[in-house]
Amino acid sequence: MSHLRYSLLAAAILLLHAAPLLAAEAGTNANPKDDGYRGIWYNIGTKYSGGMATYTQQIRPFAVYSAAANKTFFCYGGRQKDKYNLLHLVSYYDHSTGQVPRPTIVMDKRTTDAHDNPCLAIDEQGYIWIFSNTHGAKQRSRIHRSREPYSIESFETIDDGLDFSYGQAWTVPGEGLFFLHNRYDLRRAVVFQTCRTGATEWSDTRQIAQIRGQYGFSATQGSRIGVAFIYFPNYGQRGGDHDTRTNPHYMQSDDFGKTWTAADGTPLEVPLTETPNPALVHDYWKDKTFTYFKDVTFDNQGRPVLLYLLSKGKDPGPENGPRQWVTAHWVGDHWRISNFTTSDHNYDFGQLAIEKDDVWRIFAPTDPGPQAGWTGGEVVMWQSHSEGKHWNRKVITSDSARNHSYVRLPVNAHPDFYAYWADGDPTQRDSESRLWFCNQDGTKVWQLPQEMESDFAKPVRVR
Repeated sequence: MSHLRYSLLAAAILLLHAAPLLAAEAGTNANPKDDGYRGIWYNIGTKYSGGMATYTQQIRPFAVYSAAANKTFFCYGGRQKDKYNLLHLVSYYDHSTGQVPRPTIVMDKRTTDAHDNPCLAIDEQGYIWIFSNTHGAKQRSRIHRSREPYSIESFETIDDGLDFSYGQAWTVPGEGLFFLHNRYDLRRAVVFQTCRTGATEWSDTRQIAQIRGQYGFSATQGSRIGVAFIYFPNYGQRGGDHDTRTNPHYMQSDDFGKTWTAADGTPLEVPLTETPNPALVHDYWKDKTFTYFKDVTFDNQGRPVLLYLLSKGKDPGPENGPRQWVTAHWVGDHWRISNFTTSDHNYDFGQLAIEKDDVWRIFAPTDPGPQAGWTGGEVVMWQSHSEGKHWNRKVITSDSARNHSYVRLPVNAHPDFYAYWADGDPTQRDSESRLWFCNQDGTKVWQLPQEMESDFAKPVRVR
């Protein structure tokens, strides 16, 4: 074969492989569609493996309910039938019809690394934003926005060639979008940017935590932005690593990130560079206890509540179990810390909802699954009427073929689409991964269709 013919063939193959990415960014009338809902499978041995469509712990939110559209919009890390490249997909559940459309491909990330999963936000004008993360200091992150409000048909690229990891995007009423993320090139600093309502230009990056290395977690309630983080006490030192994680901190802002305080109102100079500091919730490291953060939210008085897991070590396996699930509730003058259950893996993940009637609900895979001792398990709904002092449990999944993992709660969740997650066998390479959701009280569970013969389909009721 001549060099010219070989070059043309190679270019054609590259073009075919890149088709979803090019179609999403070339200004065409519509993005390509996938023909069903299939989650990405991802593996880092026993550390975390399995169905990772809604991974990682830090990336959020994956779903937002819009009352104006009466739809729950959601994104996920998916794959095509014939190959395991990571696709960023977006779709919605129509609460009026009970149907979902074929999911829209926003971009092909050309990797299998689920750390690159997307997050989603809907701004005050109804535009849907997709933030495409990157694992590590690599300039391949992108920001996309829908061309029409409340539409997933076509997306434009707002910014490309960026470098952000573990993105968390929130709409702050009357202000705009607040985007928290990590920067690997800044030693995993916790940083944020803002974008005013109606604009597409983003502010410069501002650091808020740079101790030795840390991961941030965030939430909003009205104008309040809450940021929690854990840090790596020996990161950057000889023999140090980022798997030694401990000591939750919490800070908040009521002015769109201009100023920050601890939960008790103590002003904080940002970025935080030393610990202990007024943002420290509890010193677990004095007992060499590891902390794996899950969620941060607010009670009905605007006081923060944290959800995390405690472990005896960074390695998976029974020698560091059982792992203890904990809530920490700021009650005005101290953090009230309460244990409520255990599970068998550091990266078992769930989230906490606090409802208007002060009912607390946690959806998490706290029961052992068919692949016990690996990431995920069987999903349980934990419910408290006493601000986390006492809990009742309700089994959501049982007798499953694959572990369920990374349960997500939509922003402003509708009772019919209240928790959303993926399954997968962490022990089986390239395991199939299906997407699931359930209603508010856990009495109904659905599975999104893996194959679709028409443009719309109803999810399959499995319970």
